[in-house]
Amino acid sequence: MTAERRVDAAEWERWGVDCLRAQDFSEEDAHCLAASLAQTSLWGIDSHGIARLPHYLNRVAHGSILARPVIDIERTGPGTAQLHGGQGQGIVVAHRANALAIDLARSAGVSAVGVGNSSHCGAIGLYSRAAARQGFIGIAFTHSDSIAAPFGGQEPFFGTNPISLAFPRADADPLCLDMATTAIPWNRVMNARRDGAPLPSGVALDVQGRDCADADQVRALRPLGGEEYGYKGYGLAMMVELLCGPLNGNPFGPHISPMYEALARPRELGAFFIVIDPARFAGGAALAAVVAGMAMELSQAPGAPRLPGDPEAAAQAERRRLGLPVPPALWAEMQGWSDRLGVEPPARMARDLRQAPSAAGRS
Repeated sequence: MTAERRVDAAEWERWGVDCLRAQDFSEEDAHCLAASLAQTSLWGIDSHGIARLPHYLNRVAHGSILARPVIDIERTGPGTAQLHGGQGQGIVVAHRANALAIDLARSAGVSAVGVGNSSHCGAIGLYSRAAARQGFIGIAFTHSDSIAAPFGGQEPFFGTNPISLAFPRADADPLCLDMATTAIPWNRVMNARRDGAPLPSGVALDVQGRDCADADQVRALRPLGGEEYGYKGYGLAMMVELLCGPLNGNPFGPHISPMYEALARPRELGAFFIVIDPARFAGGAALAAVVAGMAMELSQAPGAPRLPGDPEAAAQAERRRLGLPVPPALWAEMQGWSDRLGVEPPARMARDLRQAPSAAGRS
């Protein structure tokens, strides 16, 4: 990504909190949401990071996301619960559901918490990592409106429907897999449209079902695995859809309100969190140490293969030093919301960014 500006993550977070407080979010929820978006951008996941806040602010302004939702928790068993999100902001709702899953796992050993009537919950790895940092195994899923074509089809049906698993690792950050079941996330298409950038080949289709690199012409994403092996991503997407949609009383695929259209209509999205206490199993006491040992062995293997989460760690180290990249179109959106809400915009870093190396990680 080419960026003319960068901002310090903490400074951007301050701006995000101020914007959300101006929209009547509580102090706690504003910090939760802004910190989550800043962290996601630090990881280099620009499709789900700070670029999404203007969209969330827009939905709050249209009334489809409530700043102060009534969140109802229904405990359905020793290790199970249903959280009704009350049309709240998805990241705030998901953190609350994941925290509940962690608490349930402490006593039950294994827990599962479903979420209903929520909205876009950002990068799903936020939640699996939160469980792993407390010594648990975290598993998280979510879904979205129709974005991905089924294998062999060309019309969108399922969403990107991501999956994340995270394991505790001794003396290091958790080992975390965070992946969409599509070739790329849809927000990467939206970022490409905003920035006038092309997409890679083999990841998206146009309205005629042909391969499409022009973000403005994209009709659907390909499932993970592409033209030949996309049945794998398609099958995973279907299973995630059932866990997050019908199991929680939410609509599925074509029946979900689109993210960037019908902004006044609630999205009724779901998520699903599973937390496992390793201490309940034979290898639990040594698990974090074994994970660290496995990671060390892999890093020393021929070719020095990278581990899940390595790109995010590298991006975070660089972006803490250089700041978060802000493309011109996003900067204009942020200035617009600053004016609209009466909030001081984030300070631009003094570094000549055109001379700075680009941040590592995914865009």
